[in-house]
Amino acid sequence: MLQIDPTLFTDEAISAETRAFLTKIEATLAEFPATNEVPVELTRKAREEGRGLFPIDGPLEGSEWMDYPGGQRRVRVSLPEGEPRGVYLHIHGGGWALGSSKYNDGENQRLAKACGIAVCSIEYRLAPEHPFPAGPDDCFAAAKWAIETAPWGDVPYFIGGESAGGHLSAVTLLRLREAGLLERIKGAVLTYGCYDMRMAASARNWGGRKLILNTPVITWFAEMSIPDPADRENPMFSPILADLTGMPPALFSVGTADPLLDDTMTMAGRWVGAGNRAEMAVYPGGIHAFDAFSDLGIARGYAQRKTAFLNGLLTP
Repeated sequence: MLQIDPTLFTDEAISAETRAFLTKIEATLAEFPATNEVPVELTRKAREEGRGLFPIDGPLEGSEWMDYPGGQRRVRVSLPEGEPRGVYLHIHGGGWALGSSKYNDGENQRLAKACGIAVCSIEYRLAPEHPFPAGPDDCFAAAKWAIETAPWGDVPYFIGGESAGGHLSAVTLLRLREAGLLERIKGAVLTYGCYDMRMAASARNWGGRKLILNTPVITWFAEMSIPDPADRENPMFSPILADLTGMPPALFSVGTADPLLDDTMTMAGRWVGAGNRAEMAVYPGGIHAFDAFSDLGIARGYAQRKTAFLNGLLTP
């Protein structure tokens, strides 16, 4: 049964550490233009040069690129010691327009070690140069390749990602079901994803407050990725509208200071309503991408919960 403690959403539930972080990050963001006010190529360049807002977590030695058929397609692989006992298909975030698999090397290496799994992080084409369905096509192609022909053998597969990566993970699950491959996926880790490209209530109502995301930024990302508003009604782009029958067990995670709170809350409810198993982890005061700030207690708690979820599914 999906149970949510209402006290997690109260102001009193936010720890002193998280409260201090919220004050600091909001003051920092106030000094810079919002993401939607900067050309994507400049934001990408800043991240590539290590000048982005988020702590640098890659590229790191120990993770390698691996090509797969279908043009200039590749994944970023982080391996455990010894033979992998499973494969985690990771999809990075960045509003479908920013980011790269290599920026997640640190977390993916930690996850590979903690769970004894191969983490295969998918590099996909980005908007606005490549609007949908380019990114979803790449994620599906990589997942299909990994399941059918990748070199890790007959092991359990999992899928997950953060923000846009959570959304693309859900979309990829729908496409794997269409292709008859969904049974190979034994679990999903869906972290503060945007599952409704039309914008759910919390995203619409958030306004201009800058805590990584806000309403104008979400609108900007969505319009770059899916220029035609009619296409945002497509369940294959807005998976919250899809038939979710037969989905694997999922861990949904979100912070209470995230404009995408309703996306996660509603998607988790629909997951369970379709007869699937789901867990919900709510982090009081957690902003969008709170887990990137690994020194935070709530970020450590999230990492532990994710590891425990995957290890639980891997244990017979």
